[in-house]
Amino acid sequence: MTLTKAQLSDSIHKQVGLTRTKSDQMVDSLVEIIKKALEGGEDVLISGFGKFCVKDKKPRRWRNYRTGEYEILDERRVVRFRCSEKLRDRMNREG
Repeated sequence: MTLTKAQLSDSIHKQVGLTRTKSDQMVDSLVEIIKKALEGGEDVLISGFGKFCVKDKKPRRWRNYRTGEYEILDERRVVRFRCSEKLRDRMNREG
């Protein structure tokens, strides 16, 4: 199951007791803060959850399997997520 922003906002509304509007604003603000940090090349660490890391990828050759031609992928930046050890342990706990 995928957890959507709406479901996250609804959970905040129910557990914290904020209005739906305030919980929507909180989730949107958090996502915007994370986006801006990643766009600026900063890593985002959320203790007990994980770390979003910005990685630079070098240009490389790849083969277009539809046409069979080789092309060059431009250099780019990607985001990788590394799960915290605490979360990994909780996910892999038996029972």
